[in-house]
Amino acid sequence: MAVDIQGACALLSVFDMPTSLKFYCDVLGLQVQSSSGPLPNCGWVWLKTKGGELMLNTAYDDDKRPAAPDRNRLKAHHDVCIYFGCADPDGAYQHLVANGIKAKPPKVAYYGMKQLYVSDPDGYNLCFQCRT
Repeated sequence: MAVDIQGACALLSVFDMPTSLKFYCDVLGLQVQSSSGPLPNCGWVWLKTKGGELMLNTAYDDDKRPAAPDRNRLKAHHDVCIYFGCADPDGAYQHLVANGIKAKPPKVAYYGMKQLYVSDPDGYNLCFQCRT
């Protein structure tokens, strides 16, 4: 018998929760479903959007956080990519650029997906895509 999986949710370690919440909630439009404490200075949040979920957790306890992110730790973030279904990657591109997010225009991959890639404040890769 197979495991009855009802969904999946990634957990990303972030350096600064207020900065991450501004990006994921204010710019991308995800909604906070639950948090470990008062927003935005909490250690964990569960975010939802129409078609997905994402959790963020601070990489350090408040009293252990260094003044700046550890570059070696951030290097591994480039190996992570979260793919979001997005009906209009061109519209998403315009929205992100208008909100100060660096991005290159969407491109169609050889396998037929129109894709827009960006990085979040912690260097995780995000792709907004649809079939062409």
